[in-house]
Amino acid sequence: MEVPGFTALVTGSGSGGPDALRAVRAVTGLSLWHSKLLLGSAPAVVLEEVPFDVAVGAARRLREAGVPAAVRCTWCDRTAPGDETPLDPGPCASRYWPSAHCQANSLTSCACKFCRTYGPTGLTL
Repeated sequence: MEVPGFTALVTGSGSGGPDALRAVRAVTGLSLWHSKLLLGSAPAVVLEEVPFDVAVGAARRLREAGVPAAVRCTWCDRTAPGDETPLDPGPCASRYWPSAHCQANSLTSCACKFCRTYGPTGLTL
């Protein structure tokens, strides 16, 4: 089964100063020139299909440098809150999995058929 991935996004250009460029470069591995282009083309994807904690860490690093950033779940297409708390499971829009299995949400157990049959999976499918 495919594990849901997360995307770290730059949602605005921010200050665009040297700290912002260094933060984008540190998160993406891009050159300073490409980091500047990425900041100029906001909103833009910085990291794609990464685990939740990696995306949150990248967004935190960008925000600390003054770059507006967000984390979006590519599975349920929801944006995580800026305070890095887990999402509520309610409005999950996934067509493939129960919302309880989304790694970004706050549930620790699930009532889906698989979990009822085999027990909790640690919510990592």
